[in-house]
Amino acid sequence: MSLLLNLIWLLLGGWLMALCWFVAAVVMAVTVLLLPWSRAAFAIGVYTLWPFGREAIDRRVLTGHTDIGTSDLGMIGNVVWFCLAGWWLALGHVVAAILFAITLIGLPLAWAHLKLAGISLAPIGKTVVDSDVADAARRSHAAEQLAKIRG
Repeated sequence: MSLLLNLIWLLLGGWLMALCWFVAAVVMAVTVLLLPWSRAAFAIGVYTLWPFGREAIDRRVLTGHTDIGTSDLGMIGNVVWFCLAGWWLALGHVVAAILFAITLIGLPLAWAHLKLAGISLAPIGKTVVDSDVADAARRSHAAEQLAKIRG
């Protein structure tokens, strides 16, 4: 089912939003100072090309460790990202979601655009994995948190 949805996604304009992500990545790479944000934009651009069957998940949940992207520096990085590119990429995804939501058949595509709008706002500290891996990581993280609570 993911394959079919991804092909429909590409045919109905998913490639256009991915292109926006790649343009943001190139613009940031040209400035050199914004190279770390460029890497994130490129990775999410690839995710935008093929969003079904994959999810963006917090690396802390996935690995169980804090890194630079999931620390306070990552939060600052997300604020910079939001100011430079996040808001307009999210806006593009929200507009596309509204257009797809008008039709019943477009609802899965609208939902994918809304998920991408969410990651557009704060991509630093996230990684894209298969949905099964994301589910397993969330269950494992929840079990660890529950064990801590229970003592």
